[in-house]
Amino acid sequence: MIGILIISHGNLGDSLIHCANHVMGTKSQHLMQLSISIHDDPDVVMPKALELVGQLDCGNGVLVLSDICGATPCNIASRLVNPGRVECLAGVNLPMLVRALTYRNESLAVAGDKALTGGREGVIRIDSRLHNAI
Repeated sequence: MIGILIISHGNLGDSLIHCANHVMGTKSQHLMQLSISIHDDPDVVMPKALELVGQLDCGNGVLVLSDICGATPCNIASRLVNPGRVECLAGVNLPMLVRALTYRNESLAVAGDKALTGGREGVIRIDSRLHNAI
């Protein structure tokens, strides 16, 4: 099973985990979050991030999801990347997390690809075509 770590601003990670557990109907194992505040020094937070990755890695790797590409959480996440062991995606949303949880028993590469696709496909414009299709 792939571990999943969300690194995000404020309470976003907690909220995403709460919502994903609701959608999935179960409390997900090997899923943690690291909240970053405006006052956090990335060099001080990095050891905690490494510790969480170590706790989450059951031998199949860890998928790290961050919120905004280029922001502090993503910069911390990017320092964790270790090809084949730790993969990072930016732009986390609920569809991305649910997809990652759904495919976490696949390889890290497959779970990462599925999560990325889920995140992208989960962002759509709501218009009359969608309303008529429902």
